[in-house]
Amino acid sequence: MLVAAAVCPCPPLLVPEVAAGAAPELDAARAACTDALGLLAAARPELLVVVGPAEQSGRGVLPEGSRGSFRGFGVDLDVRLGRDADSRRELPVSLAVAAWLLERTGWSDAPIEGLGVGEPLEPERCIQTGRDIADRAERVAMLVMGDASACRTLKAPGYLDERAAPFDAEVARALGAADVAALRALDTELAYELKASGRAPWQVLAGAAEGAGLGGSLLYEGAPYGVGYMVATWS
Repeated sequence: MLVAAAVCPCPPLLVPEVAAGAAPELDAARAACTDALGLLAAARPELLVVVGPAEQSGRGVLPEGSRGSFRGFGVDLDVRLGRDADSRRELPVSLAVAAWLLERTGWSDAPIEGLGVGEPLEPERCIQTGRDIADRAERVAMLVMGDASACRTLKAPGYLDERAAPFDAEVARALGAADVAALRALDTELAYELKASGRAPWQVLAGAAEGAGLGGSLLYEGAPYGVGYMVATWS
């Protein structure tokens, strides 16, 4: 059963070494992520499942000890998901950012598993994936990585789209209210057009939270690079 969740953005720029001189621009988001992970620890889960966007779904669970790297961004920095287990599996970038957050906060409260979710994954399959995650243990927590639209400004990766701000506002409201129905109803095509990488992971969360009776809190919302970044907690 899902007992707590944290929703965090997943840009590599969240890692200060990657952001370099621009690092202070995301200080508030980093602080909110730290607070959100503190809530997960306080829930005393038996299992933490980290979910984030990936190029493809269906590669199976990424076990504890799976490794990620930011070398592709010009930084000599490697991370590991959880404890130093014997795994050669590689993390997608979103889960590498999650691993960095967990290392930064010293997570040692429960075993960890990772799951990459492909952008095209249909809402129904996202929901069922979430239900399956919730059944993994008596007390499951989730760290859900993903960004909102990438079209908030002229300099955004997806250029300016007038639909982006309303889309992000509804996502922020739904995450802050733990509104499972609203997340399930997100427009898949619109999310794709707005380059919102978090759509599928958020719908996995919605499936996991069905019937759990969790309340939500929005800790951060901003678009410093024209991309919507949000941090929320459910408990």
